[in-house]
Amino acid sequence: MRKGREMNKNVENEKQKSKEPRLGIALIPMIAMGLLLGVGYGIYQIKPQVLLVVAAFITGILGFILRFKWKEMERGIVDSIHQAMPAILIMLCVGILIGSWIASGTIPMVIYYGLKLISPRYFLLTACFVCSITSLATGTSWGTIGTLGVAFIGIALGLRIPLAPAAGAIVAGAYFGDKMSPLSDIPNLAVVAAGSNLFDHIKHMMWSGVPAWIIGLLIYFFAGFKYKGGEVENETMALITRTLKNNFRFNLLLLLPMVVVFYFAFTKKPTIPGMLLSSFVAGILAIIFQKASVSAVATAMNTGYQAQTGVPQVDQLISRGGMMSMMETQLVAFTAFSFGGIMQATGLLAVILDRVMKFANKVWSIVLTTVGSSIITALITGSSYLSMIIPGDLLSPVYKKKGLAAKNLSRIIEESGAIIVPLIPWSMAGVYIKGTLGVSAFSYLPWAVMNYTAVVILIIFGFTKFTMAPKIRDDETQIGS
Repeated sequence: MRKGREMNKNVENEKQKSKEPRLGIALIPMIAMGLLLGVGYGIYQIKPQVLLVVAAFITGILGFILRFKWKEMERGIVDSIHQAMPAILIMLCVGILIGSWIASGTIPMVIYYGLKLISPRYFLLTACFVCSITSLATGTSWGTIGTLGVAFIGIALGLRIPLAPAAGAIVAGAYFGDKMSPLSDIPNLAVVAAGSNLFDHIKHMMWSGVPAWIIGLLIYFFAGFKYKGGEVENETMALITRTLKNNFRFNLLLLLPMVVVFYFAFTKKPTIPGMLLSSFVAGILAIIFQKASVSAVATAMNTGYQAQTGVPQVDQLISRGGMMSMMETQLVAFTAFSFGGIMQATGLLAVILDRVMKFANKVWSIVLTTVGSSIITALITGSSYLSMIIPGDLLSPVYKKKGLAAKNLSRIIEESGAIIVPLIPWSMAGVYIKGTLGVSAFSYLPWAVMNYTAVVILIIFGFTKFTMAPKIRDDETQIGS
C-alpha cells in the first residue's frame, strides 16, 4: 500500500518535472517574437498585433509540448489582461478627453498662445519650447512635428540656420511634450505595461525628464548665439494662428478642463472620475463658447474631433481624439499581454526571470537591465509601443520582488524605449521625421538632447538610488504618494 502511494508520488513528481522548461526552451518564444517583430514589423510593416498573436500561438504550442492544458494557459492570459484593465480603461477616458478638449477650444487656445511665444533671436530654444507646449496640449509628437515642425524648418531655412540642430530641437520638444502629456498614448501604454498609475508615472518622470529638457534648452540657448537673429516671416505659422483664431472663440474659462484634471492628480483622487468630469466640463464649454451641438460634442468624444477649417495644416493638428482612436493601441496591449500571460502560465517567463535576477539583484543592475532591454527592443522593432510593452511585461515581477514601485519601471521603459525610437533611422518615427522634416536621424540625433540625456540621468539614479521609489501598495494602478 505504502509502495503504491510512493509510486503515485513519483509519477506526480515526474509530471511536475516535465512542466519545468529549460532556459533554451524558455528563450524560444522570445527569439521567435524578436524575429517576427524585427522582420515582420521592421521590414514588411505587418501590424504588430498580428505578429504578437503569432508569437503567443508559438508559445502556446510549447505549452502543449510541456503538457500544460489550454485552460491553464487561458487563465494566464485572462489574469494578465485583468491586471492591465484599470490602465486600459484610463486610455479610453484619454480618448474622450482629447476629443472634448479640442471641441471646447481648450487645446486650440493653448497652441495659439504657444505660437505667439516665438522669438527669432533664440530660434532653437523657441522651437523646442513651442513644440513642447503644443505636444503637451495635443498629446501627439507626430502631429506637432508634421505641422509646427515643418513651419520651424521653413523658418530655419529663411534664417540660414543649419537644419540638423533645428530638427533636433523640434524632435526633442515634440517628444518631451508627448511623454509628459496625459493625453498621449505613450505614457498611457507605459503604465499599462508596468502596472502603475498615469499621474503617479508623469509626476515621477519629472525627476528625469525635466532636467534633461532644461539641459537641452540651455544648449539651444548658447548654441543660438552663433546664428544671426532676424525677423521671422513665415506664412505657415501665421496661417495656423490666424485659422485657430478665426475658428475658435478663446476665453480664460477654457482652461477649466485642465484645472479639473490637475486638481484630481495633485490631490490624489481617482483618475477616471477626474477625466470624465473634465470631459463633461469641456463639453459644456464647447456648447457655450464654440456653439457646438450636443451631437457634435458626443461625436468628438466617440470618434474624435474632425476639424474642417479648410487649412490642411490646422486640420491635421487638431483632428484627433475619441475613444475609437485608442482601439489600435489597446489591441497591441491585449495581444502583448496574451503572449505574456502564456509565458507566465507555462513557467517560461519564470525561467528567464530567474536568470535575469542573478544579474539584476541590485537597484543599479535592475535599472541597467531595464534600460538595455528597452533600447534593444527599440533597435529590433523600431516601435515605441513594443519597446515599452515587452520589457515592462518581462521585468514587472522583478520590480515587485525587489520592493520597487511600478512607476520606476514605467518611467524607465518610456524614456529608454519610446523616447529613443525617434533617434533610430529605421524606426517608423525615424522614417516619418526624415520624410517630414527632410533631416536624417543620424544628423539630428546629437541635437535631440532631451531624448538621450534622460537615459543618462536614469542610469545615475540607478547607481545612487535617488528617486527610486519603494512599492507602497499592492494595487499600484491606484494613485499613491
